[in-house]
Amino acid sequence: MTTSTSTSLISIVAAPPSGRAKAVVLDHHDYASSVILRGRTVPWDNAVEYCAYFSQAQGLLRPDTALLDLGRLYDHLATGNTRLEAAMAGRSRTGYALRTLLADEGTTKSVQEFATVFAQTAREPVVLRIPSPMNWLLATHAFGGAAYVAELSADDAENASMYVSDWLRSFTKLPISGVLLDDRCHKEGGAHVSVPLETYTPIANVTGNYRWTLGQLDGRQVKLHAETAEGGYIPDAFWHGAQIALPDTDFFYAEVPVSARPEDVLARLESFK
Repeated sequence: MTTSTSTSLISIVAAPPSGRAKAVVLDHHDYASSVILRGRTVPWDNAVEYCAYFSQAQGLLRPDTALLDLGRLYDHLATGNTRLEAAMAGRSRTGYALRTLLADEGTTKSVQEFATVFAQTAREPVVLRIPSPMNWLLATHAFGGAAYVAELSADDAENASMYVSDWLRSFTKLPISGVLLDDRCHKEGGAHVSVPLETYTPIANVTGNYRWTLGQLDGRQVKLHAETAEGGYIPDAFWHGAQIALPDTDFFYAEVPVSARPEDVLARLESFK
């Protein structure tokens, strides 16, 4: 087994590199693209430019990890890709579209190259965020001609996790600290089938082999596989200066809203010390 070593996410939770009392895992995508890029397109097609922009945001906000959202990258690469869309629609079998997406050589190569540059330039421990297998299954299900998702089950999600686990092995040479599966419903009224983290044994086997901490974001908390530590979400109102109590949790996960003022965000981050 060949892999690069990195501090695991659970170790970061135990001893935050920032020196804060509790580690902060930060998704600053929307906020940073507004404040730093000022309306310009996020440079997903140029990993070096993206990493320079990302590093600037990290320097301003100083989170304890460098969070790379591969779900967003896949969305960018797949949008308008008629060749890939046609391949995903090749069969109606449940999971075929997702399996085709993750096995596509050109797309996978682009993602691997992007992630490699990101990992080589990140100053903080790298955490990958991807859709949970069920959410990825829901997002790709329609390509096979399926109009309804209510019939999807935990068994389907577990089968999908085998495709995801095989795909994750392509990142084993990178210094990855953790993998977070995003199982949240991001669209009000959108299709969603909640599946426990324990369902995804194939993924847990891969992350365990490479000592990556595995976690899942659900509607209430961040749960870590085989760990008692749990993460809590920081409400949007906190970043707007509201004096509210934060969850009593082992670490924090936050998405800084695009509407937050930079001075409020920096002041809120200072309050974590």
